[in-house]
Amino acid sequence: MDDIQILTVKEADYAQLLHLYRLAGWWQKDENPNYLKTVQGIVENSFSFVIVKTGDIIIGMGRAISDGVSDAYIQDVTVHQDWRGKGLGKAIIRQLMQNLKDAGLQWIGLISEPGYQGFYNSLGFSEMKGYTPFLYEQR
Repeated sequence: MDDIQILTVKEADYAQLLHLYRLAGWWQKDENPNYLKTVQGIVENSFSFVIVKTGDIIIGMGRAISDGVSDAYIQDVTVHQDWRGKGLGKAIIRQLMQNLKDAGLQWIGLISEPGYQGFYNSLGFSEMKGYTPFLYEQR
């Protein structure tokens, strides 16, 4: 894994990132060309966006959103299925955490997909007991 790079970026190959979003099941599969602009906006406007590359291929990503002053949320962390189990997801989280701590942010949250609680526990996260996440459902 000598050719693995973990980078904090403000731009990247948006088609590769869209592919990762789709592999994770987070994006529609149709070919709307506006999706690339949306992904570009996500990268450019995230407080911190981290990618993992081998050569020119992006094999993992994650991001943090924040006001840069009081708190931050980590989201969209995924590693291509062919590269899982090699510590790359943890490396993404650690880089994001370092970026956030370097900015002076102390309150850092996330919402885990079912089955990944142990992964986040191993990185120092714990369940926020007594709180319930909500999502606005447009009607």
